[in-house]
Amino acid sequence: MFEVTAEDAFDFRSTEYAELFASSAATAFQHPIWLAQLYEVLPLVRRRYTLLKVVEFADMRVSDYVSPVADEETFSRILADARTVAAIRKHLRPYDLLRIGKLADRSLAMERLLGVDKRDSMGMSAYSSKLEPTFAGWREQRLDQSYRKELDKKSRQLNRIGEARFECVDGPAAVRTTFDALKLYRGKRFDGSNGPADLLQLPSYFDFYLAVANEGCGGFARTYAFWMNGQPIAGALGLEHRGSLLVILGGFDEAGYRKQSIGSLMFEQIARDCIERGDQHLDFTIGDEPYKRVFGGRPSPMWQIYRAGSPLGYAAHLTVQKLPAAKALARHILEAAHVKKAKPSAVIVPPAADEAAESS
Repeated sequence: MFEVTAEDAFDFRSTEYAELFASSAATAFQHPIWLAQLYEVLPLVRRRYTLLKVVEFADMRVSDYVSPVADEETFSRILADARTVAAIRKHLRPYDLLRIGKLADRSLAMERLLGVDKRDSMGMSAYSSKLEPTFAGWREQRLDQSYRKELDKKSRQLNRIGEARFECVDGPAAVRTTFDALKLYRGKRFDGSNGPADLLQLPSYFDFYLAVANEGCGGFARTYAFWMNGQPIAGALGLEHRGSLLVILGGFDEAGYRKQSIGSLMFEQIARDCIERGDQHLDFTIGDEPYKRVFGGRPSPMWQIYRAGSPLGYAAHLTVQKLPAAKALARHILEAAHVKKAKPSAVIVPPAADEAAESS
């Protein structure tokens, strides 16, 4: 017997949620720390884009994988309970369009819960590199021989410049210094002239990532930094989850150290640290950037589901799917809507989940 209610206040740091998460098939983006920080911003939302009412996850573009916070057995029981399924669908209405993206190949069947016939491809993949028992073994198995030699050469060049040091940062002061550098470097690289502008430039996003890094320090979150003579020249934020490290933010001093391939050297050292900790995978998450394959990343398809709640929603979905120009316009509208200060009406229907993020 399940009870379905709309919940406006939920403690993701509670023991009950921690136990639920630990036994679930959810991802790092449903971790208690992540959701406690994220849902202080927004829960599951119903948004209005001009005339279109859309229900979607309140990921605020910071999460790469969506998943119900439930184990497979419980989720199957929910799907088998027609009254529960009907109640969940009722709480989500009214909407013109319900859409959920960033479903991994292995994720629970949310399409069945929401009455969607099948998943559609997002046209992109997530990438994960399997780690070996030793760093030398991983390099040999995952990196091309010529690239290994190139990285060795770049490392020697870097060390001739000054005192280069890589570390997993510990403590609020060092974490903040690393994030200030990330903001600077990412702001220059992702300035909006060739794709979406960097979210870290917005105070609310900067504070969110920083809060996750600080609260999760020493466990769920790892902040990495490459220092040169005591100054950060590269950094990254990763989330540890069930033997994998998910790299979700990265940045480096492109102007000063591009010739030394500082970004690649940083990823190599992150892999070393993960192997020394006993991690099994280095997850580069969603996006088809070429560097992910260079570091041994293997593609895994990502999926999305849609359900129209009105003729307007059906027409909007069909238009966006069929016309490239409409897709571009939709992305522009959504990006603008995501950074608005106004808070939309909110609905949470447990089990909750969240969605999409910018790759490093």
